[in-house]
This record gives sequence, structure tokens and C-alpha cells, in this order.
Amino acid sequence: MNRFTDLFGAPRPIIGVIHLPALPGSSASPGLGEVLKRALTDLAALEGGGVHGVLVSNDGDEPRRMKAGAETISALTRVAHEIVHASNGVKVGVQVLLNDPDASVAVAHMAGAAFIRTDFFVDPMQRPEYGAIEIAPKRLVEYRASLGARDVLILADVQVKYAQMIDPRPLAESAAEAAECAADAIVVTGSVTGEAPVWTSVREAKQGAGRCPVLVGSGLDLSDAADLLRTADGAIVGTSLKTGAYVDAGKVRALMTAVGALDSLP
Repeated sequence: MNRFTDLFGAPRPIIGVIHLPALPGSSASPGLGEVLKRALTDLAALEGGGVHGVLVSNDGDEPRRMKAGAETISALTRVAHEIVHASNGVKVGVQVLLNDPDASVAVAHMAGAAFIRTDFFVDPMQRPEYGAIEIAPKRLVEYRASLGARDVLILADVQVKYAQMIDPRPLAESAAEAAECAADAIVVTGSVTGEAPVWTSVREAKQGAGRCPVLVGSGLDLSDAADLLRTADGAIVGTSLKTGAYVDAGKVRALMTAVGALDSLP
């Protein structure tokens, strides 16, 4: 057993994403009340469909900033707190985009959430519009400890979508380093949102990760769930569960039924 398995208590945990509208401070924000309303609506659809966890992220904020401002952190803390207290046993996580894992840990800890996702952890990467992206896995783990938040799990992407490696290396090597740097689970994505990683990438990540769980972080849906989850230890699912701007409870139930059918697999 490991911390991730202990937290979720399921053979292949599925974490549904709550993509928040623009938060206060963004010109496109509908206001905190509307953000909360939509978040709680999506929570109900995800919980009703049987997911094991939900990940709350400030996906609607534009323009994206590497580090969140005070207004984003305070609003996301309020929203995450409301989701934690409205949930009925589902585990809640936080991701502060675009690359603010310290803020994610602080928000999760103060809101009573159980985990964070960070797109950038051990891999030196760059994006054309942002340049080289800061990584500091040791500092993040130390910061988590300084808050008394060791119980907040870190779900860490390796070689994440939309970014390019500065010094390319095998995916297994990235996964091994992430596990060594105290990631509680490792996340593998395709190259863009909605695109699944190829099965061989999941297998390679698992070879490097050792006992650390490996999750599919993009593109999982009814068409590929059976193939990917024969190798992966779970998934974070967002786009495929939505119809328009909202999570579709019917799509959630259909996916969870398919995932449940895999439970008899070794």
C-alpha cells in the first residue's frame, strides 16, 4: 500500500476535474457567487456519477500567469473550502495554474483538501510563451512540511502536455526522479488537452516509477479507458466528462461503469 492508494481506497481511482470559470480579478469573471454555483453543480454531477476524487483548478483565468496573485489564491481557497464541506466523502484536490505548486499546497491545506496536482515537478521544460519553467521539487516538499501539510499528497506530472523538454530524456527517467523526490503519484499526459498518452508511455512511466502509482492525466474516455487502465493505476479526467461548460452526470456514470468492469482484472 502507499499514500495514494490509502487515500482513495479504490483499485483504479478516477479523479474528475472541476474547471472553474474565471475567478475574481480576471476581467471575464462572472463573480464569486456564480463561480461557486457552477463548481457545486459540477461537484454534484461528479459525485453522483461515482468518481473517487475531484480536482479544482482555475482553468478559466485569462491571461494565464505562472504565479497566482493574492486575489486568485484567496478566491480559490474559498471555493475549495466550500467544495470540501459540500462533498459527501469524495477526496478533493487543488491545482493553481499555471505553475504555482506552493500556492496549491497552501490552498489545499487551508481548505482541508487532500491533494494537489502540479504540471511541473522534476523536468526542466519550456513553453514558447513563457520561456523556461521553474521547478523546485525539494523546496516544494520542504514548504509542505513547513505548513504542517505532510498529509497533502503531491500528484506530479512528468513531461507534461504543451511544454517541451529542455534536455530530452526517457520518460522512465523522469518518473523515477519524481518518485525519488516524494511524488505520491505520477501523471502522464498526451501532448495536448483531450489527447491521451499512448499505452507505451504509461508502461514506460510505470517502469521508472517503481511502487509509485502512475495516472493518466489527459484524454481518458470510454473509448480508451479499458486499454489505458489495464496499465495505469488511475486517471484524472476532465474534458471527456463535460457537455458544454458543465460536467455531464450521464457521461460520468458511463465512464465509472466501464472502470468498475475492470476491477476483476489482476
